[in-house]
Amino acid sequence: MSWDLGQGGCPSLAQKTGRVLTEFLRFYEDQYGVALFNSMRHEIEGTGSPQAQLLWRKVPLEERIIFSGNLFQYQEDNKKWRNRFSLVPHNYGLVLYENKVAYERQIPPRAVINSAGYKILTSLDQYLELVGNSLPGTTPKSGSAPILKCPTQFPLILWHPSARHYYFCMMTEAEQDKWQAVLQDCVRHCNNGIPEDSKVEGPAFTDAIRMYRQSKELYGTWEMLCGNEVQILSNLVMEELGPELKAELVPRLKGKPQERQRQWIQISDAVYRMVYEQAKARFEAVLSKLQLARPAMEAVIRTDMDQIITSKEHLASKIRASILPKAEVCVRNHVQPYIPSILEALMVPTSQGFTEVRDVFFKEVTDMNLNVINEGGIDKLGEYMEKLSQLAYHPLKMHSCYEKMEPLRLDGLQQRFDVSSMSVFKQRAQIHMREQMDNAVYTFETLLHQELGKGPTKEELCKSIQRILERVLKKYDYDSSTVRKRFFREALLQITIPFLLKKLAPTCKSELSRFQELIFEDFARFILVENTYEEVVLQTVMKDILQAVKEAAVQRKHNLYRDSVVMHNSDPNLHLLAEGAPIDWGEEYGDGSGGGDPGIQQAAPLSEKRRRAKQVVSVVQDEDAGLPFEAAPEPPSPSSPDGVTELRGLLAGDLRAESPLLAGPLLNGAPVQESPQPGLAPEATSPPASPLRQPMSEKLVGLEPSKPSDQETGEQVSSPGGCPPIHTTTEDSAGVQTEF
Repeated sequence: MSWDLGQGGCPSLAQKTGRVLTEFLRFYEDQYGVALFNSMRHEIEGTGSPQAQLLWRKVPLEERIIFSGNLFQYQEDNKKWRNRFSLVPHNYGLVLYENKVAYERQIPPRAVINSAGYKILTSLDQYLELVGNSLPGTTPKSGSAPILKCPTQFPLILWHPSARHYYFCMMTEAEQDKWQAVLQDCVRHCNNGIPEDSKVEGPAFTDAIRMYRQSKELYGTWEMLCGNEVQILSNLVMEELGPELKAELVPRLKGKPQERQRQWIQISDAVYRMVYEQAKARFEAVLSKLQLARPAMEAVIRTDMDQIITSKEHLASKIRASILPKAEVCVRNHVQPYIPSILEALMVPTSQGFTEVRDVFFKEVTDMNLNVINEGGIDKLGEYMEKLSQLAYHPLKMHSCYEKMEPLRLDGLQQRFDVSSMSVFKQRAQIHMREQMDNAVYTFETLLHQELGKGPTKEELCKSIQRILERVLKKYDYDSSTVRKRFFREALLQITIPFLLKKLAPTCKSELSRFQELIFEDFARFILVENTYEEVVLQTVMKDILQAVKEAAVQRKHNLYRDSVVMHNSDPNLHLLAEGAPIDWGEEYGDGSGGGDPGIQQAAPLSEKRRRAKQVVSVVQDEDAGLPFEAAPEPPSPSSPDGVTELRGLLAGDLRAESPLLAGPLLNGAPVQESPQPGLAPEATSPPASPLRQPMSEKLVGLEPSKPSDQETGEQVSSPGGCPPIHTTTEDSAGVQTEF
């Protein structure tokens, strides 16, 4: 069954999408000037944030592949399961090839999945429940065939409320757990997809999203604030048009409940892709217009900075005099009593996670030191350090840290403060854990590299490793405390501010219009009444939040340091060491193998060593089981199995086969060539780390996140020489790539 969504089925879809986009983009244009002013003011005034003790690696995963292996994927067009060769490059887009031969021959992939906004499900029951909830009235009768059958007991399903779903399966629970850890890393990374290079476009966009939703009386956290700007904007449109679309189209669906569910998933995906393309064109046009106007706006701000600040402070004083008594009463009665409970709920799992990071780092370095003593000595140091340098991006070794955040709950407080999901806080804390692990590893690398310049014996080297480890752990403890306190303040603001704004709206928002006349017309692009009002509300609760976090530190809860413990420039020479060239352990202190997958041939000439991909997870394999999918060779294109029994035979055949070596070294999803080739995964320029995407926390805390490139967040990548680009894709009924 097909729907002509552009003409017959839903003739007004484009117009309705355009209406939502037009309304949102007015908010975005307003917020752009405010964000530009705030950014330039911040550059001038700066912040007094404590100096980090650990170093930061500028290029953490250059030319790395997180993981590669075989997955069985369900093909919706012919309802068959097919074996796909899959890899996750350092930009965390899941790349699916027809098979390993297609990959080796540089044939473009079947799809590249940007997993922003997806949930990873590990059972069909979870999936069927979500599908049933998304389309009420279509629950199949007991005993009837479900919408999907899995040939094994270990599925992995990527579910999205609007976009296409992806279905995979594994043979064992251990394989399912390990693939789940890899894909969770993909989701965590892609969810933080807004580039914030200039500190203007990102804050302007997230402020505009919040302001737009508040204009619809939607307060609190929003679970679909994930992905790049176009993905988030598409989610915003679908949030508004989705119910209307269901009311219009669902009554027209025919067939059994399972068939109606399948039809709706296809329709929703088609609508989402149409909305995405329309949102992409409109957003890029407005952004281009604003960037052209930016130099003139910056000139005004530089010339009139003092007058703009004075005007804004005058406006804030008038708003404060009007609404402060009401805001203080609201904070005292409805927020202040609950801050300690919320903080404790945040502190326990977060601090356990950071403690686990410390323990994993200690164990990995200690094990390496024992290996140096008992086995390879300095000759094997390059291989050991190459593996250690990738620790923070090893999804399996980091899993024990990340899972500490899973029990995070606010219980009854979650409903009281209208927190729809805790996932935003879990993922932000997990990103902090990864950053701190990599900072600790890189600092250890830098200090050890300096020590090796002295030519130590094996015994001296082992003592030095232990001494450097203790030195890095002290720095980690300090930075961990600083990062966690900042995270707690951010999270408390994000939970309480929307609640306060909603409580105060009936009595305060109606009074705001009279303050507009206090803003000079020349400054109207940089000062907004609504933003200033929210800053005043924020200030009323901020002192209670700061006090609560300070008291927790004074009591040494969860190993937090007091604010008075400052380590400014405690090790100035260390930061000078970080200015040198990146360390290539495999080339300097090893045999050049780089500690990569032992199943990957390392036959590239010396001139290409730096261009080779190094795989972070060398093998995903259950030692107690047979060979996993990753170790199985690609079968010679068998016909699609017609049933579950036939597929089980195919799976068993794959597991019995021996593992072949790859034909050549991996480079971001394609064999190394002198020129770009089809299937080349897009580059990532820096580690991803977006803040909680709420302006209040950004303004007060002063995060300095890394920024993913547009290429790694689902944008089209042009390929020189006429090579086909990689897109975020779906496959139509003919199995052909469709740009998304």
